[in-house]
Amino acid sequence: MVREDKSTWKANYFVKIANLLDEYPKCFIVGADNVGSKQMQEIRIALRGKAVVLMGKNTMMRKAIRGHIEKNPDLERILPHIKQNVGFVFTKCELTEVRDLLLANKVK
Repeated sequence: MVREDKSTWKANYFVKIANLLDEYPKCFIVGADNVGSKQMQEIRIALRGKAVVLMGKNTMMRKAIRGHIEKNPDLERILPHIKQNVGFVFTKCELTEVRDLLLANKVK
């Protein structure tokens, strides 16, 4: 499998985040410090069909959201929270249901 060049990859990422912001009315910002790849895999499996997990570079996330603010001005409120190792969980379900699934996969 050939990896696409950096500019193509970034353009695809911006399209992906714009589509997710359009499609899903609700999202969580989740911290991902000390989360292993196995745990992340289990979280994605548990959320399959209910939510979409999106991780990425903070700068790219902020830039994509700033480009989407014209469509949804409320997005400006989440910009200050994109710091350190964070990701988004987009959902159409009830937030409490998705939160419970996320907490069930949290290591104690």
